[in-house]
Amino acid sequence: MGRTSEHRLAMRRNMVASLFEHETISTTMEKAKEVKPFAEKLITLAKKGTLAARRQAISLLGNRDIIAYEGGERVRKGTVVGKLFSELGPRYLDRPGGYTRIVRLSMRRLGDNGKLVLFQLIGAEEKVEKRVRAAVQEEAENQAPEAAGETVEAQAADAGQAKTASASEDAGEQKQ
Repeated sequence: MGRTSEHRLAMRRNMVASLFEHETISTTMEKAKEVKPFAEKLITLAKKGTLAARRQAISLLGNRDIIAYEGGERVRKGTVVGKLFSELGPRYLDRPGGYTRIVRLSMRRLGDNGKLVLFQLIGAEEKVEKRVRAAVQEEAENQAPEAAGETVEAQAADAGQAKTASASEDAGEQKQ
């Protein structure tokens, strides 16, 4: 990557800390491929949840603060290792691996024309999709025509009558 070993190590630590803080970052393909095994290893440590694993994560990653700006002032929201062990580790307990993904973007970076990608943590959006699917399936089961004792043809006829009734009302309003 054209960097000294110290620079590569610092870049890897900073990118993984940003990934854990924001859960998605934009970077180049080469950097994302370099950082992915390190991020996966840290999440595996967080799944253990022990004090020894926490200390090992701090030694590998550092423990920088998560800062947010509210009302123009800096507010400390916690630490990266704290978020890793309290939120991200429990999220992936039932997942055997593959905690990150690399999504290619069509854009290229200005200056050196490097390929840009999104480097993301998997999991947050999957839970939302499962909830939506379950809600849609439950709604379909509740409104099933067989459960109400009606046939599909009867529902279609009711819908057709409603359309003609609304169309005739609209025509009456336009005449006035």
